[in-house]
Amino acid sequence: QVQLVESGGGLVQPGGSLRLSCAASGSIFSINYMGWYRQAPGKARELVATRTSGGRLTYADSVKGRFTIFRENDKNAVYLQMNSLKPEDTAVYYCNANLIENGRDFTHNYWGQGTQVTVSS
Repeated sequence: QVQLVESGGGLVQPGGSLRLSCAASGSIFSINYMGWYRQAPGKARELVATRTSGGRLTYADSVKGRFTIFRENDKNAVYLQMNSLKPEDTAVYYCNANLIENGRDFTHNYWGQGTQVTVSS
């Protein structure tokens, strides 16, 4: 069993910063990639940023230049540094991990419980 535990959400004023954290725990053999998605009220869940174990980065166009994703591979953790936040960044942010569990030979996607980010004055 694998768990993803997120932290770091909250209320911030426009232009402010937040850092989200996510730690994966359990019977993990290897992680292909970890990343962040978000879902605003009435909208579909969308990709924010991902980072593969090899270091390849993917960002949504709407966050390029403002958000930075980075990992601590030895801790199975991923972080999202969010700067210059805008009201349209308001959403529930979900951690995602694509990984292989010990004793398995296929990958599986896991999701965190979500953390609320609200950008408002």
